[in-house]
Amino acid sequence: MKNQTEIAPSMVALLAAAAGLIVANLYYAQTLVGPISAATGLSADAAGLIVTLTQVGYTLGLLFVVPLGDLLENRRLIVTLLAVTALSLLAAAFSTTAWMFLSAALAIGLSSVAAQVLVPFAAHLSSEAKRGHTVGKVVSGLLLGVMLARPAASLVADHSSWHVVFGGAAVLIALLAIVLRIKLPARVPHSQVTYPKLIGSLWTLFATTPVLRRRAAYHAGLFGSFSLFWTVAPLALASPAFGLSQTAIAVFALVGMAGAVASPIAGRLADKGHSMIATAIALGLGVLGFALPLIAPGSHAVALGILVVASIVLDMGVAANLVLGQRAIFTLGAEVRSRLNGLYFATFFAGGALGSALGGYVYARYGWHAALLTGMAMPAAALLYWFSEALAPAPAVTKAQG
Repeated sequence: MKNQTEIAPSMVALLAAAAGLIVANLYYAQTLVGPISAATGLSADAAGLIVTLTQVGYTLGLLFVVPLGDLLENRRLIVTLLAVTALSLLAAAFSTTAWMFLSAALAIGLSSVAAQVLVPFAAHLSSEAKRGHTVGKVVSGLLLGVMLARPAASLVADHSSWHVVFGGAAVLIALLAIVLRIKLPARVPHSQVTYPKLIGSLWTLFATTPVLRRRAAYHAGLFGSFSLFWTVAPLALASPAFGLSQTAIAVFALVGMAGAVASPIAGRLADKGHSMIATAIALGLGVLGFALPLIAPGSHAVALGILVVASIVLDMGVAANLVLGQRAIFTLGAEVRSRLNGLYFATFFAGGALGSALGGYVYARYGWHAALLTGMAMPAAALLYWFSEALAPAPAVTKAQG
């Protein structure tokens, strides 16, 4: 059913900023593994748990918390999750032992799925005609949070300490919870299903919703390459080949966030019925993002410039495709929107974990160019899969059952 009034631009801006602030919590620790390990006594072999447990918590939240958006009043759910996030960030800031920080990291990931309750919330508030555009703007904010978190954490930690990063984030999230409690309208889902049946319906939804499976596969390929790139690019930039400082690498990451501008553009294209061609372009940008540095000349300055362009191109592809996927699954029924969104994110986050692990391994064993080829293969495989949809007869769009 169409809304009587369109969502206000100020509300879209608030939801976009909120999504970015929340999702940033997942990425602060990625550039601070060294100092956190040293301060908490975590061994070098176990240091990867700092990032891994945050991602594990987020995945669990996507599967077991986000579906509650189809069952519980959304504003209360979001504010409750943000309260837990703020307390978890505060616990991380004051951690003095490994088990304290790792427990906090798990809780940060689990509760930060509030961002994925906000995106379907934005879709609910928007009319069908402008839903893609609205979701695109909110996702732009989310992606800016992803892209800004790592350089921001590095810069703050360089001038103070990692404790300040997490303490400051706790204050921001607490303030955000208060603002959202005041500004967000209440939204009570119509579903009367129990929580066990809600969770039990996830597999049924995944198995019976081809649009979800396809869009999740497309983005798993792109997000896997994105994770690979941002795992190995800082290593390459810090190597003798480029010799950049940590501050310079932070600036490099900041420049890459320009790719987030593709989100609202993709949303408009989807609203006009051009999702298929827009998807092909997004996947093609993912391939191009890895092809460009492969053909870079030996010149240090030129190679660095091409790598900057490649990062923007790759981020544009990821930003656009994320919106196209969400726009597609949000047409399948308001009553299952949160569950579809949780499944969508959980699936492509698995692709991201694979890309990150592959990137580190291939870079360490075979070098920069091998890592680039591995990264290029992931969106290329997704593009090949896209051809199977482009050449097949168009199926009728049906509501997801759950």
